[in-house]
Order: sequence, then C-alpha cells, then structure tokens
Amino acid sequence: MSASEPRRITTISEFHRLVGLPRPEHPLISVIRLEQMQPFSERLPAGQVFDFYTISLKHHAVGNFRYGQQQYDGEGGVMYFMAPGQVFGPVGTGEEALRMAGWGLYIHPDFLWNMPLARGIKKYDYFAYSVHEALHLSEKEEATVGGLMQTIQTEYSANPDKFSQEILLSLVEVLLNYADRFYHRQFLTRKMENHQLLNRLEALLSNYFEEADLVTRGLPSVPFIAEKLAISPNYLSSLLKVLTGRTTQQHIQDKLLEQAKQQIASTHLSVSEIAYALGFEHPQSFSRLFKAKTGLSPLAFRQSVN
Repeated sequence: MSASEPRRITTISEFHRLVGLPRPEHPLISVIRLEQMQPFSERLPAGQVFDFYTISLKHHAVGNFRYGQQQYDGEGGVMYFMAPGQVFGPVGTGEEALRMAGWGLYIHPDFLWNMPLARGIKKYDYFAYSVHEALHLSEKEEATVGGLMQTIQTEYSANPDKFSQEILLSLVEVLLNYADRFYHRQFLTRKMENHQLLNRLEALLSNYFEEADLVTRGLPSVPFIAEKLAISPNYLSSLLKVLTGRTTQQHIQDKLLEQAKQQIASTHLSVSEIAYALGFEHPQSFSRLFKAKTGLSPLAFRQSVN
C-alpha cells in the first residue's frame, strides 16, 4: 500500500487493534468510548476506508478531520455517520489530531444480514452526508444519544440469546430515528445559516441562467449546484425539502420557467428558439415541461400576457 492510499479496514476487530483497544466482545457490533482510543494518525496518514457502518458522537474534540474531499472542524458536540466504503482520516499528525471524547458505534453489514434494517438503513440520507454537514446536538440530545449507545453496549455484553440480535437492531433503529429527528430540527433551527444558503442558491441559479451558454453547457445539475454551495447533493435536497417543500431539481426547474416566461412574454423568438437557448435539445420536451408546470402551452401563455 502506497503512502497516498487510504487503508481499508475490513473488520471491527482490526479497527480495535488499530486504536489499541481490547478485542471486541461481539465481532459484528461494538460500542467504544472514543477517549480510550490511542492516536493512530501517524500510522495511517492517508486515512481509512471502513467496511462497516460508523456512528460517532463527539462532545469534545481537538483537531480537524477529512471525510472524502471535505474538511471539518471537530470541536463541539457533533455526530457523523459513515456507510461502508467511505473515506475518513485525520488532518495532521500526532496526539492532538485524534484527541476526542464521546461514543463510537460500529456495525458490520453482516450483522444486518436478512434483517429488515439491512434494507431500511438505506433510507437514512445522512449516511451520504459529509462531515462538513455533521449533526450538531444540544446537551439534551447528546444525553439521549449517549444513553442509547450505552444501552446497546450493555445489551451485547450480556449473555446472548435468541432475542439479542433483534433487540440490538431495534435499539440501533431507535438511534437512527432520533438522528433523523435531530437533523430535521437542525434544518429548522439554524435559520441564519439556512436562509443564507437559500439566498446563495437563488443568486447562483440567477447568475447561471443569465450568464451561462445554456446551448453548450445545458441546464445546471444538482451535483453542480451542490458543489458550488460546498455541500453534498443529498444534504442540499434534504434541507430544501424541509425548508421549502421542494427538491433541488424543482428549484432549478422554477428558475428555468421564470426565464422561459420572461422570454416568451417579452421577445418575438419562436418557441423552438427559446427552447434551444435554454439548453433543450428538443423543443417538444420544453413545451411538455412548460405546460406541465403552468397549465398552458408556451404559445397559449404568450397570448395570455399580450
């Protein structure tokens, strides 16, 4: 493995060895106290790829962390979620890079095998968010999450029986549902940041439609918009859905229709010319979209405003 490549960690037991912890009590699920981990950034400078789910609650931390292509300030009470195959690693070296406190929950996909949560876990969008969009918790929320982590640890540490796996997965699902609630709360309570993002989205779309050569570049995509706003596409769509009831794609279409209405009402261009100018290869596609959104064909709309 070259120094620039992240190391793939395939098992929870391997992760325990890497951070200087005893062998896990259960090979497929583990809860640890993060302050008991030994720093390992110097041994793995490029980061890690875990082959298992990771849910972490950090209520104190020092140093920055890289998650995919994003960098995140780890100070404060936050949660982050990683699905198998995602890249995570510290920025910097030494003990300061990984000194933290809190909880870590690690679940191997094999533990979910043939259980409803194996499919259900895909509905939780935050596993696709980057740490840049971490979940910020109140003290009360931290206590709820910490209590659930401790309960999960207590359950798998007890003598296993035929109910153990189902109870553990039920507790994990409760934790995930709480995270869903807390993310929804975060979208609503962080009003200043979110309204600033909505203003930036509006300005970005306006500038794109006014300045871009749509014939060459086409309509803006959701990944393009998210990249310009420095957040992930999933987080952007989730945020917009909560704040406005509309997806990112619908916001793009709204701006498109705004431009289309302006050109139809104020110019003598044909519908085909307007469609091409707005990045449509086929005028029929433009006309269908316009009628579906406005209830009128482009020509009928022109007649109604003239």
